[in-house]
Amino acid sequence: VDSLQSLPDRFDGPVRAVVESMSGATVVRDVLVGLGWDVQIADAVLVKAMAPLTAKTDQIDARVLADLSARDLIPAIWVPPFDTRAGRERARFRISLVQHRVRVKNRIHAALIAFAKHYKMTDLFGVGGRQALAVMDIPQPWSTHIDVQLDLIDHLDAAIASHDEVIRRLAAADPDTSLLMTAPGIGAILGYTIANEIGDITRFASPAKLVSYTGLAPSVHQSGDIDRRGPITRRGPKHLRWALIEATTHAQRHEAFRIRHQRLKTNRYTRIARVDTARRITRAIWWMLTRRQPFAPRGASPLLAA
Repeated sequence: VDSLQSLPDRFDGPVRAVVESMSGATVVRDVLVGLGWDVQIADAVLVKAMAPLTAKTDQIDARVLADLSARDLIPAIWVPPFDTRAGRERARFRISLVQHRVRVKNRIHAALIAFAKHYKMTDLFGVGGRQALAVMDIPQPWSTHIDVQLDLIDHLDAAIASHDEVIRRLAAADPDTSLLMTAPGIGAILGYTIANEIGDITRFASPAKLVSYTGLAPSVHQSGDIDRRGPITRRGPKHLRWALIEATTHAQRHEAFRIRHQRLKTNRYTRIARVDTARRITRAIWWMLTRRQPFAPRGASPLLAA
């Protein structure tokens, strides 16, 4: 960062710069923008597709970026404002805490399976489940490890609860999250996650553009008259895709989604039905955030859900 502070002294007048996407690219951009530069972050994958090279060095890469910038052909990555980045960090950190808790619980389940220990309770980590664990005859060191992991679960529960309280307070004050919470299946946590992962909705010209950004759109393979649709692309932010899939658990019970979801689930697969519902929720989200109006199912006035 110190070397970046002195970089503008080497140039006269405003400078237009390009930084290839990498770890720390956002920090470099923020520092240089603060010094008055016009800085873009280039998508490294798209740059490589636009300018494939037989030789790759830092000097060649810099020349390619400079040439693309001079022609206004930089495949720039949208850099969200600091508040949106902070919101993403809060939501993603909560997801990581929940995933860590799941992994710890799975280790305990694996230890019980290894020693053929059976239990009847549905919640192994509730009061009854912990009482059952306490009297199970499990040899060392597994029994000690289970005790340590139970303490870790308690600590993670407290951290997640504290984090949820902060997110719910911020969600209540955020207009985008409040709008999203009018849609079925989206509460404060998911709404806050979705709103910050999407960022500025005006970046997407249509509902299809937003669906494509989420990675829920089917892949397309075309050759001549052949047009095949494959699995979803899984491009875009995985945390946004997770939140939309998670929202379908409750949204599929809503009348706006239930009939089609049940038909797909019966005729094909549960996974296909879930992804289809997630895409329909995504299209509804685009209309809600673009028109600044709450959710309304098909047939309502005005029409908000596709």
